[in-house]
Amino acid sequence: QVRLDESGGGLVQSGGSLRLSCAVSGREFTWSAMGWFRQAPGKERAFVASISWNGAMIDYGDSVKGRFAISRDNTKNVLYLQMDNLKPEDTAVYYCNLAPIFERGRFAKAGAVWGQGTQVTVSS
Repeated sequence: QVRLDESGGGLVQSGGSLRLSCAVSGREFTWSAMGWFRQAPGKERAFVASISWNGAMIDYGDSVKGRFAISRDNTKNVLYLQMDNLKPEDTAVYYCNLAPIFERGRFAKAGAVWGQGTQVTVSS
């Protein structure tokens, strides 16, 4: 059964950077789109970024465009999220997601498999 394991979260000051990783067990990674989502306390889980299996399609949530970058290494079965110029409002638990759906090149729907999440806290 496929498993998603996030890492790389932590405490960082406003304006700082972090890189999240999501290690995926199972062969599904190579041909699956992948995504990042986040959930802040008291809020619903929100879309952050997604990438197609070959990296040809990438989409970002409006609040992270220009600051975050999603990438993947299909030789290592790892998904990444580089987060720069972090803001206190980026504080959340970040989740990796397998096989989100793209429609006309844009993220449309989350997939069914999630990791356990990694906490990102940005202090002001």
